[in-house]
Amino acid sequence: MNQIIAVVNQKGGVGKTTTAINLATALAAVDKRTLLIDLDPQGNASTGFGITIEKREFTSYDVIIDDITVIDAAIPTLVPNLDIVPSTVDLSGAEIELVSVPEREMVLKNKIKEAQSKYEYILIDCPPSLGLLTLNALVAADAVLIPLQCEFFALEGLSHLLKTLELVKANLNPALDINGIVLTMYDRRNKLTEQVENDVRGCMGDMVYKTVIPRSVRMSEAPSHGKPALIYDFRSPGSQGYIMLAKEMLHRKRRRHLQNQELKNAELKNQELRRAG
Repeated sequence: MNQIIAVVNQKGGVGKTTTAINLATALAAVDKRTLLIDLDPQGNASTGFGITIEKREFTSYDVIIDDITVIDAAIPTLVPNLDIVPSTVDLSGAEIELVSVPEREMVLKNKIKEAQSKYEYILIDCPPSLGLLTLNALVAADAVLIPLQCEFFALEGLSHLLKTLELVKANLNPALDINGIVLTMYDRRNKLTEQVENDVRGCMGDMVYKTVIPRSVRMSEAPSHGKPALIYDFRSPGSQGYIMLAKEMLHRKRRRHLQNQELKNAELKNQELRRAG
């Protein structure tokens, strides 16, 4: 029951890469074999794990454009059970190079298949745009996780993203689901934060995770030390937030699995009754 999750938001500075890094770390910490694919040309997820340029022998650019496999490009991080496919600025050229490639939106999906049996979770850190790289991630993914900063224009940006997801689901990936929306940079002292939270929960309901990720100085410091916040300062409010988010995500997955199993059992029972009748 592996799962591929694209961490997506077309806005920058909403905690997308921080969420990808620390959620991947939290999943690995509970013995979930995890892969993080850095699909952002800025390479911040790679830097956040202390992966120097010299160590990035193969990158997500090589996976997308050349014949390098995901497994060949993946390297271990300092976190047990967690590997990463790193990125460099070279990836910024992939958008143009993909234009002439047949089935250009399917490239990552085809490349990622071989790695699915090795990992329970594959997280894709997408660039802050809705270009061909993000489209590849959305086509390859089972679900989308949306980090949403508690700011004034949050719902406007979310509306645009949801329309894009609907188009991808209708035309390219019918199985694409929304894993959830996680509120980031949450500041209880700010009245706007509470207002945005109420608005988002009012519009999106249970799609929004109960867990929120608070603002944290230690969270901001961690990347400069080449460590996830969970390693840099396990006790910080931000780290604890991501631990709770991972727990809630796993709980949701188990609940969905049980619900699906109940539906299958009910259908089988109905089939037996129809045959008996």
